[in-house]
Amino acid sequence: METVSIVLQAVGSLGFILYGMKLMSDGIQKSTGESLHKILNFMAGNRFLAVLTGFAVTAIVQSSGATTIMTVSFVNAGMLTLQQAIGIIFGANIGTTVTAWIVALIGFQLNLAIIAIPAFGIGYFLTFFKKLKQESLGESIMGFGLLFAGLDFLSSLMPSLSADNLTFLSIASKSGFASIFVGFIAGFILTVILHSSSATTSIVITMAYSNVIGIDFAAASVLGSNIGSTVDAVLAATGSKLNARRAAAVHVLFNVFGAILFLALFYPALDLLYFITPPKSGLDNITTRLALFHSLFNLINTIIALPFVNQIAKFVEWLIKPKKDDAPERYQIIFKHPAIKGNNEAYIFRGELEIVKMSTHVQSMLDLIKEMLENEPKTDFEQIVKNLAEKEDCADQMQEELSRYLIQISRLSLTSKAEHNVRMMLRIVDDLENITDQLYEIGLHINKSVQKKMSIKQKDMEKLLPYFGIVNRFMHFVHDHLNKRLAPNQLALAHEMEDTIDAKRTDLKKLARKRLEDGADVRSELLYLDIVRSIEKIGDYAFNISESLAKTR
Repeated sequence: METVSIVLQAVGSLGFILYGMKLMSDGIQKSTGESLHKILNFMAGNRFLAVLTGFAVTAIVQSSGATTIMTVSFVNAGMLTLQQAIGIIFGANIGTTVTAWIVALIGFQLNLAIIAIPAFGIGYFLTFFKKLKQESLGESIMGFGLLFAGLDFLSSLMPSLSADNLTFLSIASKSGFASIFVGFIAGFILTVILHSSSATTSIVITMAYSNVIGIDFAAASVLGSNIGSTVDAVLAATGSKLNARRAAAVHVLFNVFGAILFLALFYPALDLLYFITPPKSGLDNITTRLALFHSLFNLINTIIALPFVNQIAKFVEWLIKPKKDDAPERYQIIFKHPAIKGNNEAYIFRGELEIVKMSTHVQSMLDLIKEMLENEPKTDFEQIVKNLAEKEDCADQMQEELSRYLIQISRLSLTSKAEHNVRMMLRIVDDLENITDQLYEIGLHINKSVQKKMSIKQKDMEKLLPYFGIVNRFMHFVHDHLNKRLAPNQLALAHEMEDTIDAKRTDLKKLARKRLEDGADVRSELLYLDIVRSIEKIGDYAFNISESLAKTR
């Protein structure tokens, strides 16, 4: 019965730790999620910035799994290249060691109960008093308190554990190959079950601090937990696009390669650890050494792998081959309703990614129209119109699926700001789809003028290029500012572009009417006016989107 009681108390302590980490991570993501998502996309310009970004975001949200899932989502939406994602994944692995340092440097230097109880109380009252509008911060502080309460309970439980209670502890407290092997497997399995290498590392450090397990077992468990942490990336990539699956594969390969390397050089690695933390250095306790071992594992592996990012990308591209269904005919975005209260910010973030993806789709159609207007000798108008038709059909599917997805989000428990932004996103989706309709119409008109050899002079068609160029710049402006609030001066710039488009439309219509008065072909000039009108409508829809962005909160 004593063993059963100890196990049940350990399970309860583990529940405090896990729920505390979830609450803390979710609270931080809610309060800073939008800016973190934008930082993740903005700072991934080169491999070094990508590593720094992955580290910073993971250190803040206290979850390498959350960072990895965000990264896979960006890759899936085409907003990050595989090479950029690799750097972020490397950085996320380093960032996840921050939790171990918090536990090692704070958790055992102070009375955990002194930290845990006041933190939980402060966090609760921040969520209780709604007028303070600090619910997310309160949740994160409550999570911090629960985490340390769980560690306190677990620490007090450790003296009760012995080889008589749990047989494997006789191996765990010793050194040698058996201890390393069992520790590695235990770390892997525990992380797969908990979906958190940070939680596993915290438990391992607590047990090592209480002399329940030895340094060999604890260090091997840390290595095993790093492989177990790849489960989240694999799950996030399931059913996703090719590069998202490749990004998940990088995470698995990086951690597996690193673990094999450190297992092969296990004792030299421990010797390096003892060299860095000599006796009387103030860092010679087992908790600090384990946190440092965790950091060294990820730092050394990143230093080894970072120069070979392009080679790793090519290897993964060779390893993960495209599947027949990688380019489905029908666009889909699946809404999975949370079984329990979760971080609704993640759903909105996914919607934002898909809107950017839809806008990128519009950009590709703009490029095709530009190609038709330039009318190079080898331009295949029939093929371009066919491509435009496929893209316009895809845009219709995106509008349908995205609108359904956003309506489902609106039914969740959202803040007033989130509700408002979801409504704005619905309007933007409609405007983007309307733009694709106009682009397809323009393609049909141009192709008709060529196929039926209508007498529209080349110089008149060339006048459409600068006109279309203004609209094209306007759409790029909109694309660059999607999911951001437009400042008054930016909205004024959008207004100026819309006015320029209207003025240009008026000039072109006057020229067409003059040609009609001079005896030009009526059908040709009416077709020309249809093209002018459709281009102008694109400018109207672009301005509608700009107004929606200016109204986001």
